Amino acid sequence: MKVPGTTAIPQTREPVTDGRWWREAVVYQVYVRSFADANGDGIGDLEGVLARLPYLADLGVDALWFSPWYPSPLADTGYDIADYRAVDPAFGTLEEAEQLIAAARSLGIRTIVDIVPNHVSNQHAWFRSALASPPGSPERDRFWFRSGAGRDGELPPNGWQSIFGGPAWTRTEDDNGVPGEWYLHLFAPEQPDLNWTHPDVWAEHEDVLRFWFDRGVAGVRIDSAALLVKDPQLAEERPDNGPGEHPFMDRDELHDIYRRWRALADGYPEPRVLVGEVWLPDPVRFARYLRPDELHIAFNFDFLACPWEPGALHRSIESALAAHALVDAPTTWVLSNHDVTRPVTRYGRDDTSFAFESKRAGTPTNLVLGRRRARAASLLAMALPGSMYIYQGEELGLPEVEDIPFERRQDPMWRRSGGLNPGRDGCRVPIPWTGSRPPYGFSPAKASRPWLDPPDDWGHLTVAAQSDDDTSMLALYRAGLRIRRATPELGEGDLRWITSSDSVLAFARGEDFNCIVNFGPDPVELPAGAGVLISSSELDGGALPPDTTVWLRDLPDMDSR
Repeated sequence: MKVPGTTAIPQTREPVTDGRWWREAVVYQVYVRSFADANGDGIGDLEGVLARLPYLADLGVDALWFSPWYPSPLADTGYDIADYRAVDPAFGTLEEAEQLIAAARSLGIRTIVDIVPNHVSNQHAWFRSALASPPGSPERDRFWFRSGAGRDGELPPNGWQSIFGGPAWTRTEDDNGVPGEWYLHLFAPEQPDLNWTHPDVWAEHEDVLRFWFDRGVAGVRIDSAALLVKDPQLAEERPDNGPGEHPFMDRDELHDIYRRWRALADGYPEPRVLVGEVWLPDPVRFARYLRPDELHIAFNFDFLACPWEPGALHRSIESALAAHALVDAPTTWVLSNHDVTRPVTRYGRDDTSFAFESKRAGTPTNLVLGRRRARAASLLAMALPGSMYIYQGEELGLPEVEDIPFERRQDPMWRRSGGLNPGRDGCRVPIPWTGSRPPYGFSPAKASRPWLDPPDDWGHLTVAAQSDDDTSMLALYRAGLRIRRATPELGEGDLRWITSSDSVLAFARGEDFNCIVNFGPDPVELPAGAGVLISSSELDGGALPPDTTVWLRDLPDMDSR
């Protein structure tokens, strides 16, 4: 398959054996519930992923990151975990997980699983035991139980707010309905926060890491990695909190936890990888998590949230590379995940940045423009130094689904905001595989209705339809990743900026690879004699059209810095 304007590169896959594979890997996020449904119950499962491994191998990824596949009451679609040493029956069995890990590895694809150390489900055995035990008991010490404020303890212990909206505290009641202590939950009430000053919490998580490492997973992705440690005094948030002074975010004590985890991970013959979800605006504080004895990599959310503007993206890339260089860690480039508005939709709006607090339904969107920019952004990300993470459906150019009926919505962000925040369901709609009608091969014939409904107009976005279209988003991703794998200059390494106009980003990798992105309204002339490896949109003769990225070889001398 060949995208117009590209040089064909043979498609080959060799198993990655280097112990530092993660420094330039392409990792594909699998949201199991929405990937592929093999048993027809309307919910994706591990058997469905197993059947689609050839698709993922053909795409050209090095590893799969699985969102939580553990037993869960689904108050937060799986991030409220009841048992870390099992697989939710809706997805399959532990044996099927082990089979999937082994089968993927036989194709040269490693597996990363999610760990959620900030909280557990309120159905977890620890929390059920805590509720059944009196105030001050050892069972309650594993969580943040506190007496309330006010005359009769009727007010929360402090003013902390849940990330999902509303107070971060819920009051307990005994069997007779008598109010008792309050417990902390930075997310939903069904997700009580763990107390990381308790030795049981440390020991349990280290044992869970060993459980999955021993079953062959190559690493873990750590959810909400900067939130685990809380101020024991439960001090209020202040606008003038200095570095490390926030009462529940990015506290210095966190690093002791991750040093212990790193020592554990490094103890395996093939060291396991620790991947952090670290949302921090300060690049220096962010980089502290990536010191040689802590996490290996962390998601670069500044790049994800950055608007489609050359100046902003230049600053984001430069800042990330500089911060990571201080600790000799690879930068991780990511355009989307299961929490954020899909790029095709985001880039088609007047405000192309992303922020949870500004996410609103009904925002005018130009999907044609958004898809063009998303294509350009994908090649830009693939060309940058370090590793890249792809969220399922990104390679198909799926847009955000914004017209989900109220009664079908699942996300607590939507419920707790009273519908003001549309939540994250729109980026979690099942993947379209084949056919012209829902569910597009996500489930077998005569299956149950999918847990979220794909739109009626996605027939042209299926894997089958795009596989037959050399100009499709899928063809672009396959070709771009194939070239990336076959080009020694890409992946880890240096980047040199090339002098350009204000509406262009241009940089060199190695001796003769160049990436140029045109953000302006007019075509930009390309250097004469350059060889085109790939372009995100059709070139205009010898010019680069607006919102287009091109990879070039064999350029004449250009001014780089």
